[in-house]
Amino acid sequence: MKQRLITGAIAFALFIPFVILGGTPFTILVLILGTIGFQELLKMKGRTLWSVPGLISLLALYAFMMPGEWTLQVSGWTGYTKVEFAFIAVILLLIHTVIVKNSFTFDDAAFAILGTLYVGMGFLYLIETREAGLAVLIYALLVVWFTDSGAYFTGRKFGKRKLWPEISPNKTIEGFVGGILYAVVAALVFNFFVDLNKPVYIIILVTIVASVFGQMGDLVESALKRHFNVKDSGKVLPGHGGILDRFDSILFVMPLLHFLHFI
Repeated sequence: MKQRLITGAIAFALFIPFVILGGTPFTILVLILGTIGFQELLKMKGRTLWSVPGLISLLALYAFMMPGEWTLQVSGWTGYTKVEFAFIAVILLLIHTVIVKNSFTFDDAAFAILGTLYVGMGFLYLIETREAGLAVLIYALLVVWFTDSGAYFTGRKFGKRKLWPEISPNKTIEGFVGGILYAVVAALVFNFFVDLNKPVYIIILVTIVASVFGQMGDLVESALKRHFNVKDSGKVLPGHGGILDRFDSILFVMPLLHFLHFI
């Protein structure tokens, strides 16, 4: 627990200045995080980023992760859209399955492309949320962090009924509800000090949905790890696991806020 707290404090201290600064430094940091997260995903599958299919997959990953302004510039230089870059990556991966005589299979190619969508789009919307304004990103991060903390503390104190034991044995229904309540309280307190320019009932409804999606993102990561029989997605954060272990909820919440037109 001590190592976990120290690592969390250091990571927070390093991450927050980039959040406040925004712009290109924040975008570059998120691109790095996305690259590490995707590498963790491939490693769980028994594949490596530093291979021909891994590097091809990076093409699709960076295409998905490019923010709007960068996309316009790259499209202007190359004449290709995000979707076209991703499709090129798909074609190259399928050609690679033939060249290596199915030692890299169609299933591996499908996993890689789905992985680029899962990681790439989630981190893209982290960038897009920051570009929408610092207050909005802080709100989103608070929802994620308080959901996680609320679920942990409520589940530990009151948890009796298992939420999804086949996937995450320690999570409880009480913790699930507690996470939502913590997130709503945090959102309302934040809105009191920093006006989000939304009706209170909208903030409450969106926060509830975001909290549920955040916890589902956590369960998805747990399901992946259980399927591949690994404890953590990586070891980059001592006591916390990998990047995907820490950003699993964010990868679901950030796109959701845009899909709901909250941002």
